[in-house]
Amino acid sequence: MKIAVCGKGGSGKSTIVSLLANEALARGYRVLVVDSDESNSGLFRMLGFDRLPVPLMELLGGKDSLKQKMGLPNVLTEPQIAIASIPERHVLNRNGLKLVAIGKIMQSLEGCACPMGVLSREFLKKLTLETDELVIVDMEAGVEHFGRGVETSIDSVLIVVEPPLESVEVADKIHHLAAGIGIKNLWAVFNKVPSEEIGRKLEAQLYRRGIDVVGCIHFAPDVFRSSMDGVLPTNGRAMQEIKDVLGAILSRAGWHALG
Repeated sequence: MKIAVCGKGGSGKSTIVSLLANEALARGYRVLVVDSDESNSGLFRMLGFDRLPVPLMELLGGKDSLKQKMGLPNVLTEPQIAIASIPERHVLNRNGLKLVAIGKIMQSLEGCACPMGVLSREFLKKLTLETDELVIVDMEAGVEHFGRGVETSIDSVLIVVEPPLESVEVADKIHHLAAGIGIKNLWAVFNKVPSEEIGRKLEAQLYRRGIDVVGCIHFAPDVFRSSMDGVLPTNGRAMQEIKDVLGAILSRAGWHALG
């Protein structure tokens, strides 16, 4: 299964990606996290790495030569890509959890991120998985990636929703766009919820919009404090709640527990 994690900027997508990846790893899955957000550079720290891998964009010589080199032989131009075939310098590995990065905007006047969107789409489309492999994609904020067709290469979308109404409205737009391209596995998860009352209000807002909710991650001071250092705590309420979230995702997608 390939899960794209989407949502409004600041909703906590990278935190949810990291929590899901660690929980899937604990359940025995081999996990590939794809950093497809060209602006946020902190995901690798949350996953326990000390650096980013060399971006896949560099396999094609960077943004300027993307169009020319997409036609030249390399792993990205193969009809299918296995996780094991990704060149070593472009993937980091920690006990079965792997990280690849599409590319980042590194300087002013660099141009738009459209080439990275193209590469994300084609890489995910060709990526083939074994039965115990799970891919979790940290998408850029908002909905522009739908315009680039990135979600046509995945089978599941998880929308991260935080309390402000703006986040609900972005979630509604994502839900509409994802459903419009035929994605059936389409859910929302609440994040940074301060109280049960706010959680119920959020659920009512999404219910009216026909959006299925798979769980809630309450506001956790330990996660907030740890995020100031770019890491996640190893235990606590959020780590317990993500178990239910991943369990619901796997169940509704028809996946069975390993072993």
